[in-house]
Amino acid sequence: MPQYTDTQIMEIASHFRYAPVPVSCKELKSGNVNVTYRLDVDPADKSKSYILQRINTVAFKDPDALMENIRLVTRYIKDAYAAKGQDPARRVLDFIDAENGTLLYREADGSCWRSYRYVDDVTAYDRIESADLFREAGRGFGEFQTMLSAFPADRLTETIAGFHNTPARYGVFLEKIAEDPAGRVAALTDEIAFFKARAGMMRGIVDRLADGTLPLRVTHNDTKLNNVLLDNATGKALCVIDLDTVMPGSSLYDYGDAVRYGACTAAEDEPDTSKIGFDMELFRAFTDGFVSTTAGSLTDTEIRLLPLGIAVITCELAMRFLTDYIDGDKYFKINYPEHNLVRARAQMKLLCEVEAALPEMNAFVEGML
Repeated sequence: MPQYTDTQIMEIASHFRYAPVPVSCKELKSGNVNVTYRLDVDPADKSKSYILQRINTVAFKDPDALMENIRLVTRYIKDAYAAKGQDPARRVLDFIDAENGTLLYREADGSCWRSYRYVDDVTAYDRIESADLFREAGRGFGEFQTMLSAFPADRLTETIAGFHNTPARYGVFLEKIAEDPAGRVAALTDEIAFFKARAGMMRGIVDRLADGTLPLRVTHNDTKLNNVLLDNATGKALCVIDLDTVMPGSSLYDYGDAVRYGACTAAEDEPDTSKIGFDMELFRAFTDGFVSTTAGSLTDTEIRLLPLGIAVITCELAMRFLTDYIDGDKYFKINYPEHNLVRARAQMKLLCEVEAALPEMNAFVEGML
């Protein structure tokens, strides 16, 4: 991505309909997909600030469809809060119109920018500091599901085709094994057998979506902890951010990925798999928060199948890492030659831990009905 001067950023900002108008900018380094700046009206009062972002059009090839998804979802949530007699301010991202009346400004070179109001006095946590914090994250993502439970998900565009189509990803996995482009398959007999043994389980969500057992929902698809903002004054979940991957899907995807990441006892690329476990206390905390705010909006079947979401998403990610390793590391950034293999093995170990805990998890969610 190109570097921008403050003058260039303020010129880009002039193409949005700000009121009041910002006078200065500061680059924010968090996140590794989009280039992000905070625009300040008054550097001493961040409550009046904005965010300006350059959309990564390599990752998101149809920014118009992406922003239309975001427009539909954020306006629906605003209306839902208003219908409940609640102020939507700080509860949902508030996007600013560009001068052309859309939410997108294009530079002459095709670069795409969007802007929204900065949410002040909040914290986005990068690590889980307590079970209570993870429970609150569960509440935040659960409320996001609930606020959109009546939204017709088929109105949204699938901005990343087949993102959580696990059987389709398994098909790509088998293709790469047959092609063996990097000459690595011969040394991966055990790993390949691991996924082939789970081919049926991988169909668990997609098949139920197809036959109507699971309803099609609006899903966030990136439910890591730092994508829910917690209010500094109350400690309560306030707003879900990073809506680029909002698409049609299953509630099990969002729940499963959040718990997969949050309840693992080691890093996603931990080479010592003996350190990798599944924290049941954190599982119970997130599940309690998530289900407490989705009661009445999710079906009993969805709640019963929540643990399946953890297993499927963990298996999918492990397989994606191994697929990329077999393919010569073309998708995920790596820090050393076997990084994707280490990641795959870490997630495989986590999946084994998840599978061992499934009876206890199933009993826990059954007790919540």
